[in-house]
Parts: sequence; C-alpha cells; structure tokens
Amino acid sequence: MSVKAIFQAVKVENASSPYDTIHLKIFYPAQVLGSHPEQNRGIFPADSQHAPFKVAIFFNGINCGIDSYQWLAVKLAERGLVVVTFSWVAQNFPGIVAITPGVDLKNLTPNTYGKSPTASALPTLLAALESLQSTGVLAGMLDLQHVILGGHSAGGRVAIENANPQFFPQVVAAFSYGAHSAAVMQLGYDAGIILPLPDVLPLMLIGGTCDGVIANNGALYGVTWEDATIPVKRTFTEAIAGGRNDSYLLLLEGANHFSITHPKDDTTGTAWLDFPATQPEEEVRNKIVEAIGLFIDAHVRSQTTALEALNQLLKSHQQGIASFERK
Repeated sequence: MSVKAIFQAVKVENASSPYDTIHLKIFYPAQVLGSHPEQNRGIFPADSQHAPFKVAIFFNGINCGIDSYQWLAVKLAERGLVVVTFSWVAQNFPGIVAITPGVDLKNLTPNTYGKSPTASALPTLLAALESLQSTGVLAGMLDLQHVILGGHSAGGRVAIENANPQFFPQVVAAFSYGAHSAAVMQLGYDAGIILPLPDVLPLMLIGGTCDGVIANNGALYGVTWEDATIPVKRTFTEAIAGGRNDSYLLLLEGANHFSITHPKDDTTGTAWLDFPATQPEEEVRNKIVEAIGLFIDAHVRSQTTALEALNQLLKSHQQGIASFERK
C-alpha cells in the first residue's frame, strides 16, 4: 500500500500569538495512478477501497520532533488508518518554549484532575479533521466516530488521560509508549501518587526495561524508581480497574525511552537521561508497531483474527518481550 501525506495549519483558540498555530502532517493510504497534473504537484487521491478511514492522532513527547514518529505513522497508514502527527511550539511552562503535545496544566491539579480534559491541542485537532472531511483528498472518507489517541512520553500521558468519551465522544481507544500517570508534586500532590485514568475504553500501555528518562525523573514525583518500569506497571495496576479484557501492559526487554523514535534527535529533549537500548532498534520498533496495530485492529476495527493474534502474543513468551498482560 502506498502512503502519502498532506499538511494543514490551524489556529488554537485562546492561545496567544505567536504560540497559537499547530502544523499537522496527515498520513493516508493513497492511490498512485501514474503521471497526472495533480500528482506532479504531490497531490495523490486517497485509496477509497479502504475508506472510511479510522483516524489515529499521535501526541509527541516534549521537544520530540514529528519526523521521529514518521516511521510509525507510515506503518499504521499501511494498515489502512489515517494518522495525524502535529507540531506545536508553545510555552507549556512560563518562559520555556518547546515542541509540546499540548498539556493543560490547570486541569492536572488535585482540585481539577478528571473533571476537564488535559489535552489542550485535541479540540483543535478534532476540528481540523472535520475540515478535512469536508474538502480535499480525504473529503468524505474519514470515520470521525472512531478516533484513536496515541502518544510518546508526555504525549502518551495526554493520550491515555483523555481517552474519555465524556470529554471527546469520538475517541474510542488509546495507546502510549514510555508514559505513566504518576502525579507531579509541583502541582500540589503528595509523593508517589498514581492518578486514575478514565478506564472506560480499550488502552494499551507500552514501556521498555531500559527507560532511563523515567528512571532518572523520579524526583518529579517524590520517589526514586528502583526499576524503570515501576511507574508504568503501577499505572496499569492502580489507574486501571480492568475487567473488560481490553487493557494491556506490554514491557519490551532492552527498549529505552526513545526506542519509539527513528531517527533519534540528540540535539534536544531528554535523550541524555536515557539508558542505552540493549536490543536491536529495528526489532524493538517492529514489536511496537505490531502490538499497536493488532490492538487497533482487534478493539477498534473488530477484526477477529487480530484479537486471536493478540491472544497468541499474550501466551507466546516471544523473545524481546519482558512481559505482556491483559485485564
């Protein structure tokens, strides 16, 4: 399947200039029909035989450029999804300008958490999808009642925290890599608190046993993580009640915090905190996209074969998987 991408720029309501613009890159299954004036300008029609397309919105980690997630977006688009990545330069913290996944800090405090969404970019992104449904190469081809949220690091937390149909009725599932729901003490929490997740939709948490960023950031939460996977495990155990058999925890042996990124960018972000990966990076990425793809196919696209494959993966003790569980 051929994958192409288009770009959009959208304004964020209530954001201050110059930090009020989000730039989107939208990947989609395309038809390459040979020489054609539109294609000579880089415009390709969507492959309508796979429509209507379910949509995955991916939230980047702080100061992680979207190019590092393009490999994942392409792989998911090859499975028949439309995948949205975006770049928003803003001030998540006063005076600190960064590429942000969009975090509404005022809704993360003890008095507000769980009462309002924490995803400050998501309303704008959903509005942009409505516009794409009306005009352009994807017009009429999007299934906007089946939106999946995914993300890495802080973006992964945004994804799993906002998988709540009370806030966003069109969201039907979420996945994360290198993310957890531990409470930041600076926002007014006691040490070592794990905040609850909405826990009403299918969720998949993925982490690596060599995640140095998580291991070295315990002070933010008032603890020392003896193991890089502890807050991810605790999120699965404490923040999700389960009982529907659609919540998953996948821990990858030898994967680090940035195993989901390719190519890596060591000029920004927190790469210096990370531990070296001990498994071949391509093999780790293949496991990440296989798990995410099967999760979406099973629990969003209702493919029986995908659910069977997930069940087999749960039982397989495959090399490179430290643990895989469901509840």
